Amino acid sequence: MSLDFPHAIPRPEYPRPQFVRDKWLNLNGPWEFAFDDDDVGESQEWHKRPDAPFDRTIIVPFAYQSSLSGIGSKEVHEIVWYRRAFELPDEGRPVRWLLHFGAVDYAAKVWVNGHYIGSHEGGHTPFTFDVTQWVRPGQNTVVVRAEDDMNDLELPRGKQYWKTTSEGIWYTPTTGIWQTVWLEPVSPTHLHSLKMTPDVDRDELHLEVEVMGADDDTQVEVAISFEGHTFIQDTFSVTGAALGPSKTRRIRRSIPINYGGHSFQYAAYWSPDHPHLYDIELKVKSRSGELFDKVTSYFGMRKIHTENGRVYLNNRPLYMRLVLDQGYWPDGILTAPSDEALKKDIELAKEMGFNGARKHQKVEDPRYLYWADKLGFLVWGEMANAYQYSPAYAAKFTREWIEVVERDYNHPSIICWVPINESWGVTNMEGDPRQRDHATAMYYLTKSLDPTRLVISNDGWEHTVSDLLTIHDYDQDHRRFYQRWSDVARAIATIRPGGRRPMWNDLLDRPVLITEYGGVAYKASDWEGWGYAGVDSPEALLNSYANLTGAIYACKEVQGFCYTQLTDVEQEINGLLTFDRRPKVPLEKIREITLGKTRYPVA
Repeated sequence: MSLDFPHAIPRPEYPRPQFVRDKWLNLNGPWEFAFDDDDVGESQEWHKRPDAPFDRTIIVPFAYQSSLSGIGSKEVHEIVWYRRAFELPDEGRPVRWLLHFGAVDYAAKVWVNGHYIGSHEGGHTPFTFDVTQWVRPGQNTVVVRAEDDMNDLELPRGKQYWKTTSEGIWYTPTTGIWQTVWLEPVSPTHLHSLKMTPDVDRDELHLEVEVMGADDDTQVEVAISFEGHTFIQDTFSVTGAALGPSKTRRIRRSIPINYGGHSFQYAAYWSPDHPHLYDIELKVKSRSGELFDKVTSYFGMRKIHTENGRVYLNNRPLYMRLVLDQGYWPDGILTAPSDEALKKDIELAKEMGFNGARKHQKVEDPRYLYWADKLGFLVWGEMANAYQYSPAYAAKFTREWIEVVERDYNHPSIICWVPINESWGVTNMEGDPRQRDHATAMYYLTKSLDPTRLVISNDGWEHTVSDLLTIHDYDQDHRRFYQRWSDVARAIATIRPGGRRPMWNDLLDRPVLITEYGGVAYKASDWEGWGYAGVDSPEALLNSYANLTGAIYACKEVQGFCYTQLTDVEQEINGLLTFDRRPKVPLEKIREITLGKTRYPVA
């Protein structure tokens, strides 16, 4: 449980589900807030002044543009300030206090009790400061300055529009804090990081642990259990050279995982049909038994690879039935109103027969990935892209993408990384070889960070090198759709998605998937909007989905699909669900089509 946990606190769940400690302080809820349109806050030292003009109240973790923030303004304010008082208990023992931010869009500076703590750039990734020397038992104050330059189109921002009114495929932006803020007390000797890599072929878990403040007397106890049965307990000494002033040391071990619940001969594998998860507990101790730290987590034994033009999950053929999911909410924008709402999106998608989602132009909340792990739902992790290329863009993008892969590495649900979509940020690949090199570099960089997952250099078209050949095709004529994709080589030779070539190099030996199609608009609420085509009844929407999906199923060389899209989003009304998550057609009928049980003739 947390140190101080008011019942009315928004998003009260522990925000980092794969690295859980028992004791923590949730800082969500009301904060003092101010716009700083003239950028005078730093020169006037708002971080120090009790009389600084914090003239509003905002509910964290919701951005000021959202109604759940209590402000709900769509006006552009590129610089915003937050201030929050909090009280720390006297732990009665030496502790380090860690201040965590889930995400702040785009750049943040942080002060505690008037002292500058540090900064972070990147609107979608977490960051942490050790604030021990600046906090004290009793009353404390944290101040945050966030800057989100709407006119800088080289910033990775995804679908966030730089104008005041949403239009086309661009939506309301998110400025400032939009994921949970929290504090944790830890021992000077504590677990710093945990990396878990399943090896299905050997039934092993490759474990990499970093311990901060360790010495030759430090040990790590590891306990692994499955369905409540603990079958591995081991202790490892923390050895090797201490790295840096924090004396960080690493442990690397390969642990046999040969318990599957009913037999000690095999591991239980994770899949959408059987999302088996193992629980793991790590304790950092001295040799005499003094407990410094305890962290709980989980992992799934899962393998994804391609071979001979097909995709395999745990060495069995996998047909991907994905839905495009942009992760927007009417009242929270990028921030889900509750943990239950994140879970419900996955449950609705599974009810419709989808076995996964392509999270589109958004680095999703870790709690969504937790529910995908628990419920059995494949996820393609996609970066929020920028719109213009430059060396400065490439540097910003690369730094943040590395943090994305590092944050989400342990989630078994993620099977594919998508750094770039539809040449966003690299819009002149034809005329600028640097941009082609950038897409290629992102593929190999991602592989160097995570060789266990599939990587797509540029989803939709203009692939340089990718593990899958993924194409976007919004043709609404299902007969023509079938005729095109019944011969993949011919389709790739002739199609020009978005007016671009499908690939820059020969990737015809890769599995081919249609990763955007459909997009059929049906107005089932008060929202006005558009789609790639329009129908005027639920029956027509169902028929269109059946015709197009049936055409894909009939194309035997195609290895999967991703339908556009799960929900309406603001002015875009081409979802299977409305923006407030009401089905437009019966879920069971969508399910029959998604599973290929109801197919319409395509000849």
